[in-house]
Amino acid sequence: MQYEAPFIYFSAHLETILPALFRKIRNVTYKRERIHTPDDDFLDLDWVQNGSDKLVVISHGLEGNSTRPYIKGMARAFSNRGYDILAWNFRGCSDEINKQLRFYHSGATDDLHLVVEHALTKGYKKIYLIGFSLGGNLTLKYIGEHGANILPQIKKAVTFSVPLDLYTSCVKISETSNFVYSRRFLNNLKEKIISKAAMMPDVLETEKLKKIRTLKDFDDNYTAPLHGFKDAIDYYSACSSINFLDDISTPTLIVNAKNDPFLSQECYPEAQLKGHKHIVFEIPERGGHVGFTEFNKEGLYWSEKRALNFIER
Repeated sequence: MQYEAPFIYFSAHLETILPALFRKIRNVTYKRERIHTPDDDFLDLDWVQNGSDKLVVISHGLEGNSTRPYIKGMARAFSNRGYDILAWNFRGCSDEINKQLRFYHSGATDDLHLVVEHALTKGYKKIYLIGFSLGGNLTLKYIGEHGANILPQIKKAVTFSVPLDLYTSCVKISETSNFVYSRRFLNNLKEKIISKAAMMPDVLETEKLKKIRTLKDFDDNYTAPLHGFKDAIDYYSACSSINFLDDISTPTLIVNAKNDPFLSQECYPEAQLKGHKHIVFEIPERGGHVGFTEFNKEGLYWSEKRALNFIER
């Protein structure tokens, strides 16, 4: 399946921004469930249940949540085919600050594993993982970590717009041409630190926020130390999914658009993945970051059609 962008999308930035701002997804009604983590925190899960024994677990991107158009679009596409859907919200991403000092991060596969194990208590026989951007990195790291020992109910994985190499992607998104994105992410992340510091002022301070100018600065001062890493570089090295691809034994699709403004050259490891028995790696010329817009009577974006095709073939 080849992707062709609509003619009005004449730049990668339009392909990235317009779907995020203007796409409206109707006929997706979630039922929320809150589960508790072993460290006395919580995760909010949003379900669409059709009585199926097949479940699609969808993981969102940086500062996203289950209500984003790209999540609800994918949820609707699979729900209309009879699958049950579980769109989960990372810690602190469901409009309520989480209880523990830690937040979410690109390598927090313990939370994804907890979500999958919880889903299995409901009797699902087949589980499919779909991840976007940071959620794609998380998904790939998870199935790579488990390798041949992955839960047998996990049948396939699909990921889009994945920063496979976190460090170089962080450098890329901090370029001047990406100022709008990086500034928005930083502002949101800083607000979360301020909110959490108000809850636990004895263990979290906000003074460092004044000198933070880039996402790497934020990761150095907050993400890394809050999650047990020495610094940002240590965090990127430990959590980049590119380091786990060789161990993946689950049938997996990775789609990274060539014109994705967020992704560094290192996020296109064609040589590494050439001949991989379990990974299909595709690089459409267009698509932007989590874009892949199509205008059709079904209301499906190309990414949704591609995911359906890969999982159902």
